[in-house]
Amino acid sequence: MLSIIITLIAVVLLAKPFGIYLAKAFDYNQTGVDKLFNPLERVLFKIGDIQKVHQTWKQYALSLVLANAFMIVLVYFVFRMQGFLPLNPSGNPSMDPTLAFNTAISFMTNTNLQHYSGESGLSYLGQMIGILFMMFAAPGTALAVAIAFVRGLSGREIGNFFVDLIRAITRVLLPIAFITGLIFVALGVPQTLEPTVTANTIEGTTQEIARGPVGAFLSIKELGNNGGGFFGVNSAHPFENPNAISNFMQILLMMLLPTALPFTYGKMVGNLKQGRVLFVSMLMIFMIFLSTAFISEFQGNPKLNELGIQHDQGSMEGKEVRFGTSQSIFYAIVTTASETGAVNTMHDTLTPISGMLTLSNMLLNTVFGGVGAGFINVMMYAMIAVFLSGLMVGRTPEFLGKKIEGREMKLIAITMLMHPLLILGASAIALFSPLGVAGISNSGFHGISQVVYEYTSSAANNGSGFEGLGDATPFWNISTGIVMYIGRFFGLITMLAVAGSLASKKIVPETVGTFRTDSSLFGVILVGTIFIVGALTFFPTLVLGPVAEYLTLR
Repeated sequence: MLSIIITLIAVVLLAKPFGIYLAKAFDYNQTGVDKLFNPLERVLFKIGDIQKVHQTWKQYALSLVLANAFMIVLVYFVFRMQGFLPLNPSGNPSMDPTLAFNTAISFMTNTNLQHYSGESGLSYLGQMIGILFMMFAAPGTALAVAIAFVRGLSGREIGNFFVDLIRAITRVLLPIAFITGLIFVALGVPQTLEPTVTANTIEGTTQEIARGPVGAFLSIKELGNNGGGFFGVNSAHPFENPNAISNFMQILLMMLLPTALPFTYGKMVGNLKQGRVLFVSMLMIFMIFLSTAFISEFQGNPKLNELGIQHDQGSMEGKEVRFGTSQSIFYAIVTTASETGAVNTMHDTLTPISGMLTLSNMLLNTVFGGVGAGFINVMMYAMIAVFLSGLMVGRTPEFLGKKIEGREMKLIAITMLMHPLLILGASAIALFSPLGVAGISNSGFHGISQVVYEYTSSAANNGSGFEGLGDATPFWNISTGIVMYIGRFFGLITMLAVAGSLASKKIVPETVGTFRTDSSLFGVILVGTIFIVGALTFFPTLVLGPVAEYLTLR
């Protein structure tokens, strides 16, 4: 428990200074970090013929969609042809068309949902040219859009997508991933291009031990809120998460960008209190979920308790003994709150309440949320809270001195509705279709949770799963691929439109009747808005799944 407290303190202490650094890294004016990064960026701008000219929000959005679509097609063909390409010492075959479709979209949308086992599904070339490449491009894209969104809110030019994407990679993702990758290797994570090793077991049989360039993969996997595992069992594998120090570092990296972005926002709009209110509000929800999950896991499974089968560490089903219950459930809450999706325990084996909380993190998609996209969701709920407060006092709502009117609220409304539509609509189709039902491994309420979790993870770009689901089929590959793509880009584009609309408006002078968004009162209203809207949208589904499962165990 002490290690968890230390980790939380480290997260809180790093959030503000790193958030301010991000604001400087994306500042189009000259800053102190330019001397270090400008030489490399000038080369990249010249190669790509990128001009530092500001785009409109429509141009920014078009650049975002076209660039990401091109990268999806590129890596799709890498996956389809990997059986014939070099750097494949284990002779892994080329991917099935629907699986390649799913995997290309999955990693380019920052989801990293894996319907394949990492060590046997991809060659080293596929892991590095396909997966590792997208692990930088995807979070770089989201971070760029988040910064552009904040610029629009503050009344500045949106910026240039290609400039922001390169800066996200060169000034944020690449240097941190390089340093932490070296640390992971020093901790015992493999980093090699040598083939698998054949070892003799104590039973006298042989075993193929997979390895590869895992250290480089692992650092950006966590920092970029990617979450995909080099190995099939992800961070439960000793090569991907060998000890308590590596586990601490992974949690810290997962939380670094999501917790820093509120302070980046505060710095860029010229009011750090704004960022502090958002940070504290999200931290409150996070701590409520974490505390509840701890209680649930340490109480264990009631049915096993009745039989006298109760581990002194609580429910140890599906958990690694080297991490125990505490670090396992802490990791599970962090990975779903940060929309990373990496796992060091199997979420399918969590107690019903803990499973509901990991699911709720993704349903709300605002408990810090993933790099960029999650923060934009937080801001969406902040605008909803301002709008509702304005309605209650009969005043036109204002946010950062700009009036929020019909056009902005229509865009926000359809953005908010798209998330449950994707999750609940796709889940309904899967539960109705024989192709979907065939993949469910658990009958009853837990089977419903498996399906809802899969589509929630896809729509929220998380990528973790209730691993009992048989999802390596064309039905699941195609349906989750579509949900991932829409869930990623629809919200980014509509919220860019909101930022573009607000950027063009004149600032309204602050009066005594202006509702301040940098106060503790606003923080309370924001948290209440998130819970009320989330409960009204998803509570019936949670009742049919984890809540009903919990009651049947009593």
